[in-house]
Amino acid sequence: MNTVIEKEVSVNISAYEKLKKQLRSMFEMDKAELDFGIYRIINQKREEITKFLDIDLLPQVQSELSKLQNKEINKLENELKEHVAQLEKLGAEIKTNKKVIELEAKLKDYSIEKTETEIYSDLLNFFKRYYDSGDFMSLRRYKEGVYAIPYEGEEVKLHWANHDQYYIKTTEDLKNYVFKLNSEKKIRFELIDADTEKDNNKAEKDKDRKFSIYEENPISIISENELVINFEFKINSIKQDKLIDDALIIIFQNVDIAWSKLLNSLAPTEKRKDRTILEKHIKNFVSKNSFDYFIHKDLGKFLRRELDFFIKNEIIHLDDIDSLDELKLESYLNKVKVLRKIAHKIISFLAQIEDFQKKLWLKKKFVIETNYCLTLDKIFSRYDDNKNCSSLISEILSNKEQLDEWIKLFSIEDLEGFTRPLTDKFLRANDKLVLDTKFFSSEFKYKLLSLFDNLDEECTGLLINSENFQALNLMLEKYREKVHGIHIDPPYNTKTSGFLYKNQFKHSSWLSLMSDRLKISLEYLNTSGNLLVHIDENEYEYLFQLITSFNLVNSGTLVWDKRNPMNGTHGLAIQHEYLIWFGKSEQLIKNPVQNLIEIFEKKEFLLKKYDSVCGELKSEFSKWIKGQKQLPGGLKAYSLIDETGQIYRGISLRAPEPRLDKKFFVPLIHPLTGRPCPVPPNGFSRTPETLAKMIKNGEIIFGEDDTTQPQQKKTLTLDSVNQMTSIVQDAKKGKAALDRFGLAFPYCHPVSFYSKILNTFEINSTFLDYFAGSGTTGHAVIELNREDQGNRKFILVEMGKYFNTVLKPRISKAIYSKDWKNGKPESREGISSMFKYSSLESYEDTLNNLDLKASHSQLQLISSNPKLREEYMLSYMLDLESKESLLRIKDFTSPFDYKLKIIEENESKEKSVDLIETFNYLLGFNTETVDYDSEKGILYLEGENNADEKILIIWRDLAKLNNDALNEWFSKRYSTKELEYAVIYVNGDNNLENLKLSEDRWKLRLIESEFHRLMFDTSAVEAL
Repeated sequence: MNTVIEKEVSVNISAYEKLKKQLRSMFEMDKAELDFGIYRIINQKREEITKFLDIDLLPQVQSELSKLQNKEINKLENELKEHVAQLEKLGAEIKTNKKVIELEAKLKDYSIEKTETEIYSDLLNFFKRYYDSGDFMSLRRYKEGVYAIPYEGEEVKLHWANHDQYYIKTTEDLKNYVFKLNSEKKIRFELIDADTEKDNNKAEKDKDRKFSIYEENPISIISENELVINFEFKINSIKQDKLIDDALIIIFQNVDIAWSKLLNSLAPTEKRKDRTILEKHIKNFVSKNSFDYFIHKDLGKFLRRELDFFIKNEIIHLDDIDSLDELKLESYLNKVKVLRKIAHKIISFLAQIEDFQKKLWLKKKFVIETNYCLTLDKIFSRYDDNKNCSSLISEILSNKEQLDEWIKLFSIEDLEGFTRPLTDKFLRANDKLVLDTKFFSSEFKYKLLSLFDNLDEECTGLLINSENFQALNLMLEKYREKVHGIHIDPPYNTKTSGFLYKNQFKHSSWLSLMSDRLKISLEYLNTSGNLLVHIDENEYEYLFQLITSFNLVNSGTLVWDKRNPMNGTHGLAIQHEYLIWFGKSEQLIKNPVQNLIEIFEKKEFLLKKYDSVCGELKSEFSKWIKGQKQLPGGLKAYSLIDETGQIYRGISLRAPEPRLDKKFFVPLIHPLTGRPCPVPPNGFSRTPETLAKMIKNGEIIFGEDDTTQPQQKKTLTLDSVNQMTSIVQDAKKGKAALDRFGLAFPYCHPVSFYSKILNTFEINSTFLDYFAGSGTTGHAVIELNREDQGNRKFILVEMGKYFNTVLKPRISKAIYSKDWKNGKPESREGISSMFKYSSLESYEDTLNNLDLKASHSQLQLISSNPKLREEYMLSYMLDLESKESLLRIKDFTSPFDYKLKIIEENESKEKSVDLIETFNYLLGFNTETVDYDSEKGILYLEGENNADEKILIIWRDLAKLNNDALNEWFSKRYSTKELEYAVIYVNGDNNLENLKLSEDRWKLRLIESEFHRLMFDTSAVEAL
């Protein structure tokens, strides 16, 4: 008997310890050596969480079972007592009675150890099934080897393993890792090779992809102060920790003594006193690329639903119920109750951690820095109207950093009149030089911005250096339904693209990446907007199904023949890619002429049309059209000749209006003589009102005097050419364009191809590209605007480090000149332009700025109330203790000095945050004017929100401008009672007179409360 008991206890302890180990893994307690991201946060609470799991939570299994056991024992004792009483009444033998013996045996042998062990095992099996290396996967097992997919009767069900999770790794930028050993020595880890699962088959057991040293070439020394260590990411049966140990050995074998000494310096942990700095960073590198691929959108709901499914299918065996007596059945159900109760508490704890990460992921991110690039003509054109201009020019002339940038980008030292320092005359002669406000003070920047009456409208482009989901989330209110075309070239999910995925979840990771970004970006499109997505054969089918699920109108798929086959060892040489085209409405392309990819290839058709109108001018038209590389998309077409013999050439962008049967004989008045002109014998076919509008629009030609009958400017229409060809051939290499700029980038599409695509939109369209890469979309927009003086705008989002080294310089160079060779401009044909660029706080920055703190009163309250403490640990701890560090409202008293720790080159640096620009995005504010008074410490902006309400925003440094000073300043300029502004925002408590607009709406509002509400409002994104 003792042997059996000892065996049961041994099994019980084993199951209990296994469960504890699994929970420690799920709560990230097994990664004490990692000091970044969520791991750093969990490490702060390690002691509390360990104590809660080991002392407060898991022992509840035994206590809950004990309560239920006592009830069951009482039932057995009562049943035995009643049965004995009946036997005594009958005078029957009690000790030998079969039922008495059975009940006594049950009481003697009754033990909870077995049930407790089963519960631990069931909990372990459940959580192991859904948890995989830091993430929770949807693996609902219907039966052995068969999984169930939630299905709601759709005709076609698109489902993938991570469909209910946010994918938080979106760029190959995360593959590489840099750290500094000291002020001079730098180490770079590079991932140079990664393989994929063939046909996306599930990885074999113990053959997941892992990081290991690239043995063929483990070390590359870039310079005396920089060392590159090469890794690969491939299927490997060896454990990751062993691969790291092997990497350490190989690295130390391949570096000299000086490097070895530096790399071997200690970075100890509590458990590992001998940990080296190299081991620390390799583990961080591997972890950053291995963990936290996903954040679940509703982990609590998901796990509770799956737990019920697990219990019903794998715990409750319906076939056994009929064979159980009442007591066994009750014991059976009691086990399920305890299992469910404890599982729900564990789920609540897990959900708290996951929901906390989701909150940080969805939190609108701070704008770290904002600057403007603009051509000098933007300043000179306002020179006579603004007193600030002369002082601005003086600062520009004396700014050495800006001069060095112009020499580097535009080779201005080759220009006539170049001197050091520059002269006013030189700047005026070269007014398409692109000034960058990053080289100047904030006072200069705001003085410059104050020149503009409609600042946002003046900006042709916006560049955002950020992870694209975060940028889309922040900018949503500002650009909701304002974009005409989304044009993206996402990662293609090929071996060469380097898209990292988690084990077998290649397509699933990619779909999760695309799904949420597409969903939120579609909110940017206006009612007739279009979505254009480049893709190759690897993900075409999945992408097409995904976009179809968004209820857009399929406009077709364009095939791009690159005329540049990608040769392989077998099969067909691939020389094409796809452009999937969807619209929000049936109307895809508005301008018939712009449907033509190569307009000059249609010249015979045009000549025929032209000849039918005015044959004698055929030869002149032929000469004209042959000289066109591409017809500008925005030109209006005019009649071929007027009364003076002036030839009007062009193509109509609209079909002619239908002719009316009714005739009108009201004469037109000659604009010079003021007398009526002759009316056609059969009258006019347009109403007098329509003719008046046509005169206003310049569509009527008058003779020299009123003796000549007015004529309508005739138009050529291409109404019979109303579709775009589905195949485009364009062999112009995109990389060659960057080579001409003198910029290095591995691959990009040709500008000519993008120009043809974007030219199908109106000339005042706004384009969004949130996989901007080297900036080809922005370059194409600039070239189109240069050709036809259009007013197209671009919004580009890119998080790669080449944002500052390739993308932004490319946009500046494209503005300055259209012709480049070997990094130097061959012409100086610039275009007047201005764009804004910003960098955003990252998700990891958010995590690294957290500081968990519980107040003394909180700690006292939870320590004195065990029930409240459990609720606090399970549900509120992370949220409450991080509140102060997520948004430091108290620091809004000095809004121009708000700082965060920001990671740059794997180093954490304290940087100022642009609260003003952040708040503008949160409000959806469109800036018209901005003024800044540094002496008074006040900055104020006027503009509109998306509801076209006039808004005034006042930011002040309370140390410089207290409430009395604010009242004085405000009363000279504004009044809250005036109707000009719908809302006025001010930071800091103040005593400005307020005006109640409705029951719960006031005109004057505190920036702090609105900032907090909007920054953490996730309803719009979660509703998608």
